[in-house]
Amino acid sequence: MDNQRSLIQKKDLSSEQKWPWWPLLPLYPYGNRPTLFRELIPGQIWSFEQLQGLYYVAVPVRLTVVKVSSGLMLVNPLPPTTELLRKLTELESKYGSVCTIVLPTASGLEHKISMPALARAFPKANLWICPGQWTFPLNLPSELVGIPRKRTKTLSEEGFPHMECCTWIPLGPLDIGLGRFQEISCFHKPSNSLLVTDALVSINSEPPELFELDPSPLLFHSRERGDDPLEDTPEARKKGWLRLALFASFLKPEKLSIPSINKILLHAFKPGLRNPRSHFGVFPFSWQEGWEQSAKDLIGARQPNIQIAPVIERLVFPRSKDVFLDWLDQLKSLNGIRWLISAHYKAPVTFTPRQIKLLIKKISSEAWATDKGNWRFLDALDKTLLKRGIVPSDPLAPFKD
Repeated sequence: MDNQRSLIQKKDLSSEQKWPWWPLLPLYPYGNRPTLFRELIPGQIWSFEQLQGLYYVAVPVRLTVVKVSSGLMLVNPLPPTTELLRKLTELESKYGSVCTIVLPTASGLEHKISMPALARAFPKANLWICPGQWTFPLNLPSELVGIPRKRTKTLSEEGFPHMECCTWIPLGPLDIGLGRFQEISCFHKPSNSLLVTDALVSINSEPPELFELDPSPLLFHSRERGDDPLEDTPEARKKGWLRLALFASFLKPEKLSIPSINKILLHAFKPGLRNPRSHFGVFPFSWQEGWEQSAKDLIGARQPNIQIAPVIERLVFPRSKDVFLDWLDQLKSLNGIRWLISAHYKAPVTFTPRQIKLLIKKISSEAWATDKGNWRFLDALDKTLLKRGIVPSDPLAPFKD
């Protein structure tokens, strides 16, 4: 009877995790979006996390809930599954209704695609979006994307929400060819927390708690060949997580090679692996000796590195280092800043003026837009886009007076 009750509960929970609009942006885990709910700052800030990615290269993406004077503010939308909305309703019963929803980035498709559904779920909430919104492959206006025009305002151009408790700090804009990069960070003064979208990250050395709900991506990447079984052990989970973090950060890390198609197929479609979870044994990766050190360099030895996400550094800011440093300089002057809460990876992490100064010093002294080691693929990609005129040589040109 207990087993039967457990199966019914799992079935009910699974139905709450369905996301029917996933074909609009077909990211893993597609139509099933389990959500992890956590309190980050007691009585002030909460987190809803889901996995999103491509080909099992999936990382946590966070919707942040902030207590403001008139209720709750949602920052960085996520697919509003029944499970997520149920938990939000519980928060509303304690802290007030959702009064504001903020899309603080111009280029984050994984956040933008969820904005219309989240707006419909809270029809009385005021909506705020970052200026310069764009979509790909068709660049559609926000109202055609499904963002209601009548209750939507543009950050900076029409002011900012909840100025009594929030300070807003723009990063950008920059011309990145297809559109603009811009995000607007929020410093929530009551909790001393800085909320960012993509600009800064801190990557856990251990697999995030969210993978407890679905460890498949970690187990997939922990293997050496396609015919290796998906073995669920703490060692396999950590190994898979470190490799996954390298993937997500550099797209093609230095210690990763792609085997020939013949070698890939040689180890595929073996008994026990003929299922979608193991991708039928298709494993188009080969990790070389030394990848562990690459992971340690990325994450940090004793404590997580707070850093600009490598993809953002090399593809968005290769010719705009000063813009990023100016933004950090503004953060340094925020009175009482103590925590960093990014839309990705670990949160909260300690982020004080002293740490910001150290980060400024590190960025100022180290090579920028490098083509060495893990950065080679991103460097080649940037140079190709630049040569073909897809990205401009001066990303600030359209925004100069």
